[in-house]
Amino acid sequence: MPATTTESAALAEKQLKLEQSLRELGSVMVAYSGGIDSAYLAWAAHRVLGEKMLAVIADSASLARAHLADAIAFAAEQNIPLEILQTAELDRADYIRNDAARCFFCKDELFTVMEREREQRGFAHLAYGMNADDAGDFRPGQKAAALHHAAAPLFDAGLTKQEIRTLAQQAGLRLWDKPASACLSSRVEYGRPVTRELLAQVEAAEEFLHALGFRQVRVRHHGELARVEIGRDELPRALSLQMLDEITCGLRAAGFKFVTLDSEGYRTGSMNAVLPAADVRAAK
Repeated sequence: MPATTTESAALAEKQLKLEQSLRELGSVMVAYSGGIDSAYLAWAAHRVLGEKMLAVIADSASLARAHLADAIAFAAEQNIPLEILQTAELDRADYIRNDAARCFFCKDELFTVMEREREQRGFAHLAYGMNADDAGDFRPGQKAAALHHAAAPLFDAGLTKQEIRTLAQQAGLRLWDKPASACLSSRVEYGRPVTRELLAQVEAAEEFLHALGFRQVRVRHHGELARVEIGRDELPRALSLQMLDEITCGLRAAGFKFVTLDSEGYRTGSMNAVLPAADVRAAK
């Protein structure tokens, strides 16, 4: 449905607020993953600040190679200055343990590395792509961002995920409708230690599903069992016996013994549903 004049004006006002927030930062390093939020933030920051901004992407085993390549390509297309940094969250026992606070330790590692780089390069601030919708989600990484005083310009401007997509589409950015994609570790059931081998297994399984033509997928790792989530609009295509056989064959080749298709389809944070409320409160 087309936006009304009032809605368009409100969105334009939020964009102006975002640009003003970026100007006030003066210079900034943006935590960039290649997803729509961080990509739009990096694009807007470069548009406002020019050489006084730098996008930083963390290269680790928890980032799929295809996503890294696409993030690098987008930055090059838009002439956004980009630095690839190595992070070592998989060397941290508190991250490997994979409890409810895993995301905190991941983001703490990222912002610690970025903070060192910021000081060396003379940037005034760090920023990341939290949006207005994220405030109500279970996201321990926001706690790490706050501890490192990382700014959240999209959130401060009141921009929702859909509004960011709309602005990106208006700007002609090809990834305006790019599916959401959290790190590979988010696919591993809580309590199962995160290893490079498990992450590679998930990555191979999801690459196979993408090769079959599915766009929005998650392969949730439950040991020998792969629980496959596919976007609900794509689920009918997955339900033929031939396609089910192909999915099963491909995921067994990736190392899973059993394969199940989740009838609820893809949804964010499905692993969080099993967390005790006390663990959620402690991780926030």
